[in-house]
Amino acid sequence: MSLRRAFEAEHARRDAVRHAREEAERRQQEEDLARATQLHEALAEDEGFLREKGLSLGLRRYTVSLNHDDFLIDAYFEAGAISVRSADKRTATTSTAAPRKQQAVNTVEEALEVMAQYLADETN
Repeated sequence: MSLRRAFEAEHARRDAVRHAREEAERRQQEEDLARATQLHEALAEDEGFLREKGLSLGLRRYTVSLNHDDFLIDAYFEAGAISVRSADKRTATTSTAAPRKQQAVNTVEEALEVMAQYLADETN
């Protein structure tokens, strides 16, 4: 084997690995976005409840958020995991409140449960 052939083979191997990695990342991002959309749709089903609690629902790419004047509850989807956070806006010194509570979950159903727990904590 010549240096040229060895170089071209190595170059082709690296390209294949890079393409496989990019494709896996793209599929993961599509899955994360689909799960975020699923959670958003589940929360949007009861618009009256959201209004009653003074909440506005938002979806921004991989983040589903419940905004209130006093607090923020959101779920962030990344790499197959979901991070659910609660933040208190009343004590925030900037426009973005720092998370006060955070929990990692694996399913949309678990994210919905944790968001409900955080909402119960904030409204008691």
